[in-house]
Amino acid sequence: MTAETEPLDLAEVLIDSHRIAAYLDEAFADGDPAFIVSAIGDVARARNITAIARDTLYRAFSSGGNPTLAIMAAVVKALGFQFSIKPLVV
Repeated sequence: MTAETEPLDLAEVLIDSHRIAAYLDEAFADGDPAFIVSAIGDVARARNITAIARDTLYRAFSSGGNPTLAIMAAVVKALGFQFSIKPLVV
């Protein structure tokens, strides 16, 4: 008989600040940038990424915000548009 396993749902594990801090601490201690990004994404999903994205974008595009070009490009693309460059008529 073969044992069946199910994928680990980190949202069920990352339930409090202490567990989240330990997980992120391990990711940063490992030093692998891909693991760090993945761990932050795991925490964001466990903590309701929709609310985090809304709050982050609100701050980035507020009057005092300073969004990066990458953020602006991602938002413009999500809105169904693209940037374009045209020469000035001189």
